[in-house]
Amino acid sequence: MRTSRVLLLLSLLCSLACAATPTKLAYEWVDGAKQSPDYRFKITPDRNPPIYHVGEKVTFTLSATHKGQPIDGKEVKWSITNDGVQPPLQGGKVVLKNGQAVFSGSLKQPGFLQCVVTPGESVLGAKAGAAIDPQEIKPSMPAPGDFDAFWDAQKKLVKETPANVKITPVKSPVDGVECFDLQGQCPEGKPFSAYLARPIGANPGTLPAIVCTQGAGVASSRLTVVAGWAKDGLLALDFNVHGLPNGQPQAFYSDLYKGPLKGYFTTNPDSRETLFARVMYHRLLRALEITTTQPEWNQKQLIVHGRSQGGGQAIAAAGLDPRVTLMCAQIPVFCDNTGMILGRSSGSHGIVAIDEKGVPNPKALEAVRYYDGTNWATRTKAEGFFTVGFIDTSCPPTGIYAVYNTWPNKKEILPFYRWGHIAAPEGDEAVRKKVLAHIGRTPEEITAALAKKDTKKQAGEE
Repeated sequence: MRTSRVLLLLSLLCSLACAATPTKLAYEWVDGAKQSPDYRFKITPDRNPPIYHVGEKVTFTLSATHKGQPIDGKEVKWSITNDGVQPPLQGGKVVLKNGQAVFSGSLKQPGFLQCVVTPGESVLGAKAGAAIDPQEIKPSMPAPGDFDAFWDAQKKLVKETPANVKITPVKSPVDGVECFDLQGQCPEGKPFSAYLARPIGANPGTLPAIVCTQGAGVASSRLTVVAGWAKDGLLALDFNVHGLPNGQPQAFYSDLYKGPLKGYFTTNPDSRETLFARVMYHRLLRALEITTTQPEWNQKQLIVHGRSQGGGQAIAAAGLDPRVTLMCAQIPVFCDNTGMILGRSSGSHGIVAIDEKGVPNPKALEAVRYYDGTNWATRTKAEGFFTVGFIDTSCPPTGIYAVYNTWPNKKEILPFYRWGHIAAPEGDEAVRKKVLAHIGRTPEEITAALAKKDTKKQAGEE
């Protein structure tokens, strides 16, 4: 699947099994965790897939080797938590015997257990997850009473703000596709910036449409993404969440990420009006508006797709616009933002600060309720497709299942049992197959059609 890898390194770093002291050693990725090439630590649940029932004992077995040989006599720290929430349910230290150690735990309610081992020194450890009746996980709070009124007002605000879109043709990175840079306006003077692509010669009313949403960070809209989807026969739009000019040198975006936009996601968290996500969703609404007013759209199939921060936006789009027919969210954020009130993980990604007594900031807690995927899920007419990492600590699996279980329509979830917050290629390919199936095509049909077209072109028939 043609997706950007701009934030892959950041996503990988989010899934570190544990912290380590600085070292000059080279590291490798093993089962979603970063490890020294000389050391291998792996935690394996006693069931595959690692799915259990409430109250059922979960046993984790650690295997540890150094240069291929079992480690004996070394002390390691271990903990089992409720989806990464501290303090741990159980934990302590244990001495390895013939390269192994065994830990066990259970949960009294649906959720996720995480087992983490920390060898210490310059050796990074390992992590494993286990689901406890995941299909029974429920949202921690209902929607605020004025949730719909608030978002009706936001939609009205966007609709009443002139888009003033300026469209500029740009060179397509693939044959058979025409691409455009779009610059416009959102409410309160905020800019809008996107790339749009479509197959050359597309007739009015013939194309399914897809709106692509971006993960966390500061970047241009993604030309290769929209061109790829257009190659597959869709009208595609990708916008960047900050309304920044497209196609600038990487240093332009990096300097903003280090400076004015550093920590943008969690700034001004005490009000639903001041959260960055409000402006982000204004741009999301504008993206949907622009896409659906293109004459080529067939007015039948409207798809939204994103990963992480983009996954949260995709879920919101499905709740905001009843025309969305398929929603694809990979490891999405904003899933059960208030989970901490039940002692479990939160999908708010650090927006809600927790004090030393474990009490969440009450103002931020109230604000994030207006951006929760569990509330959008109850308001959508779309089919849903999700991916989830069982050891994801950035967008925890408990919250993702809370949204998935609330989804009222046809749905599917693809679990990655040994991965954290990582852009798994398998997830990307699954999304592409889901999208193509939704529009009545298969990857094989598209490949054959493109090959036939290339043959005609070479023969001078086009």
